[in-house]
Amino acid sequence: MSAGRIDRRALVDRHAVEVTGIVPESPLSVGNGELCYTVDVTGLQTFPDRHPVEDRTGGVPGTLLATMSSWGWHSVPGSYELAETTRTYRTPRGPVPYVDMRGDLSGAGERPASGAESWLRANPHRLDLGRIGLAAAGGEPLSPADLSGVHQRLDLWTGTITSRYRLRGAPVHVTTACHPSRDVLAVRVESPLLAGGLGVRLAFPYGSQDWGNAADWTRPSAHSSVLRRWERGFTVERVLDGTAYDVTVALTGGGAAVATGPHEFLVTFTEPAAELVIAFRPAPATGLPAFHEVVAASGGHWSRFWSTGGAVDLSAARDDRAPELERRVVLSQYLTAVHCAGSLPPAETGLMANSWRGRFHLEMHWWHGAHFPLWGRAGLLERSLGWYAAVLPRARATARDQGCPGARWPKQTGPDGRESPSPIGPFLIWQQPHPIYLAELVRRATGTEHALERYADLVMDTAAFMAGYAVKGQDGYALGPPLVPAQESYAELRAEAVNPTFELAYWSWALDVAQRWRRLLGLPPEPSWAEVSAGMARPLVRDGVYAAMAAPPYTVRDDHPSMLYALGLVPPTRLIDPATMRATLHDVLATWPWETAWGWDFPAIAMTATRLGEPETALRALLMPVAKNACLPNGHNRQSATLPAYLPGNGGLLAAVALMAAGWDGGPPAPGFPDSWAVAHEGLSPLP
Repeated sequence: MSAGRIDRRALVDRHAVEVTGIVPESPLSVGNGELCYTVDVTGLQTFPDRHPVEDRTGGVPGTLLATMSSWGWHSVPGSYELAETTRTYRTPRGPVPYVDMRGDLSGAGERPASGAESWLRANPHRLDLGRIGLAAAGGEPLSPADLSGVHQRLDLWTGTITSRYRLRGAPVHVTTACHPSRDVLAVRVESPLLAGGLGVRLAFPYGSQDWGNAADWTRPSAHSSVLRRWERGFTVERVLDGTAYDVTVALTGGGAAVATGPHEFLVTFTEPAAELVIAFRPAPATGLPAFHEVVAASGGHWSRFWSTGGAVDLSAARDDRAPELERRVVLSQYLTAVHCAGSLPPAETGLMANSWRGRFHLEMHWWHGAHFPLWGRAGLLERSLGWYAAVLPRARATARDQGCPGARWPKQTGPDGRESPSPIGPFLIWQQPHPIYLAELVRRATGTEHALERYADLVMDTAAFMAGYAVKGQDGYALGPPLVPAQESYAELRAEAVNPTFELAYWSWALDVAQRWRRLLGLPPEPSWAEVSAGMARPLVRDGVYAAMAAPPYTVRDDHPSMLYALGLVPPTRLIDPATMRATLHDVLATWPWETAWGWDFPAIAMTATRLGEPETALRALLMPVAKNACLPNGHNRQSATLPAYLPGNGGLLAAVALMAAGWDGGPPAPGFPDSWAVAHEGLSPLP
């Protein structure tokens, strides 16, 4: 393994995505972390039905061809409060109220038991801002059968998509780009068909409370779309209940817009080449850039992105698996920058489609964003890490209501930081140490003074809750009950679950990190933090391997094998014996039903194998040929028809490869690849 100069342009260019026909699961996107626009082979959103997202709750199917932003959220009118869904649980600290759900929730769907449960789980929901696609003369819909000779290319180095094809026999060339720092799309369409009536259709939906559908087209009277023309184009003023935003379009090519329905507009042109610059904003846009300025800004941004930060080149590896791993690494960098680098923690499907109504899961924030500082791009994580300060008062209130100091972070939430009713989410605790870990990664990457100034309160309040939540028992400080481990298979046992292996180690390590932050701040050590960290109960060992938790049934072979992550994601601690963890790793590899695992499990297992000095095991886990570990042509980690993109798998891959290539503090050099791979890497940081 070496850390030498890499030809970054060659590395990136060999993984540009090229498409010669419709691949329903694998459309392409442009975006900047705040705005994302996903297109089909026309370079626009002409055939949304060919890229479906099934709805887990029995609603109308959605589409992967969405236009989504970090700020675009919607709520249907409702006046429910979390207090309507709380239930009191017995805990070692006495009775504690928890947000709960009396209805059913499973991987197959959900059936809320009340209007409060239903509304609070679904609102606010992320909104599909609009559909922009081609239409034939007079607004007639087009069909995929009208296309031939398709060749589409996502140029990763410039962040642009070029689409060439024949439409009813005539040539069409479309270029699509997104501005890197403004919520602005740029599209250029070249075709003799334009002068003959080929147009661009813009349509705007109501917000949807369904699982996988961010657009409701059945309620035209529930919202408004008002057309305002101006000298170079038009603006559509959108109002949906309490949500308002504008879509401003600048046109060339003799373009003009007419309303063809209450929320539908057709743009036609008089010339064979036309450009549309489209700004989405919650307030009127001013000073729109020209098409060529957006394309130039995109090219400059992405070339800088690829020329700086981390890089891993596997072209010299003597292993047939290397090209595919390199492809996944390159595409995952692009996808996480597009979908996971906004001002809010991302949804698991990013800005591509809704899952859980676009609400984000804080236990996944580490998997979405920890890789950014490890790959020299800490600023991309800091965009969303700042959100915690905005919702800190709500997190403090949750901790206070549960009789603890500090701040307790929610699981499934939206921009307001409110928990969602669930028999799982409010009982999870493994998201709690994440802000400490993420802030520590930023500190290591950007410098102590910068990190302390921005994140000291976040770290201190998080640690205060963690120390207050643990209760001293005969075997040491215990976690729970109630709780649900990272392995959510124990949700029905939440009232009895106690001391999950992964969370015990994570708790102890994170409290030690927070204590170091106190020293860096010039504060004295906090005795209670030291006592809890040093006195944490040891994980349960049964038959020579770690159990998932210290209560019956101890280990269920389903979902995440989370006991492995007590050494892997979590650095070495006094609680974990490497020999026992090695036995646990091989027991899991031999017996686990991988169809029940999730996309981030495979890189997480690779991290455990790497920390144990087993590079071949790490590679086998990282590239395990099972459905949940697949990587589509566009780079996305598809899980199912209802979860068609899964960004924690992409972010986890990058974190694992950073550990495998750059190692960790005090660890051996080059721990994660066999010598025959001859890996070249640069710009990576070791993990703690």
